[in-house]
Amino acid sequence: MNSPLASVEQPHLLVVDDDERIRSLLQRYLTNNGFRVSAAANAAEARALMKSMAFDLLIVDVMMPGETGMEFTKSIRGHDRTPILMLTAMGEAEHRIAGLETGADDYLAKPFEPRELVLRCQALLRRATPIQRSPHEQVKMGEAVFDPERGELRKNGKPVKLTSAENALLKLFAANAGRSFSRAELCTRLGVALERSIDVQVTRLRRKIEEDPKLPLYIQTVRGVGYVLVPDRVS
Repeated sequence: MNSPLASVEQPHLLVVDDDERIRSLLQRYLTNNGFRVSAAANAAEARALMKSMAFDLLIVDVMMPGETGMEFTKSIRGHDRTPILMLTAMGEAEHRIAGLETGADDYLAKPFEPRELVLRCQALLRRATPIQRSPHEQVKMGEAVFDPERGELRKNGKPVKLTSAENALLKLFAANAGRSFSRAELCTRLGVALERSIDVQVTRLRRKIEEDPKLPLYIQTVRGVGYVLVPDRVS
C-alpha cells in the first residue's frame, strides 16, 4: 500500500491519460508548480509504476481504451488510499457521481483551468495529511488567520466580524483540523436544531475566509459526509 506524502517538500503525482499531448502538458505544468510528476498511458502502465514507486496523488482520465479510469480507480481503491482526482470530458452530474462512487476523491471536468487543477491537487494533499496541532494554535487559511483562544478572525491583517454561531463552528473546526464532521454531528456538538443552519453558517464563513467561496480550499465539503477544515501547512 502506498504511503501518502512520501515527499512533503515535493509531492509525487502520477498522471494516467492515454492522450500523449495532454500527458505532456500536465506533466510540464505540474512540474513547474512544484510537483514531481510521473506519467502512464494506461492502467497497466500505472500499476507497474505504483509497484516500484510511492505516489501522493493520482490524476486519472476517465475515458481510456481498455480499462477505463473508473474501472482502474475501483480496482485499486480496495487496497490503496492514495487520493485520486478524476479528469473527464463528461461533466454531467451522473458521471461525477459515478466517478466518486468508484472511490475517487475529487472530479474535474474538461476543459479546465490549469490553475484550478493545481489548487485541487494541493487541497487533496492537505486533506490526506491532517496537521498535528494544538487546539489553541492559530489557524492559517490563505490570507485569513483564526485565533481560537481569542475567537478572532483576521484577513489581510484586518479583523473580520463573526457571529457567535460562526465563531463556535470555526472553533470546533480549528480544534479538529483535518477531521470530517457530518452535519448531524455538528448540530449535536453546537446545539443546532436544523442541519440547514450548519450549511448557512459554512456558506457565510467561506465568504469571509475563502478567496473564491465557490471553490473553497479551506472549509471543504466531504461528499456524503459533511465538512472538514483543511488549513495551510506552517513550516
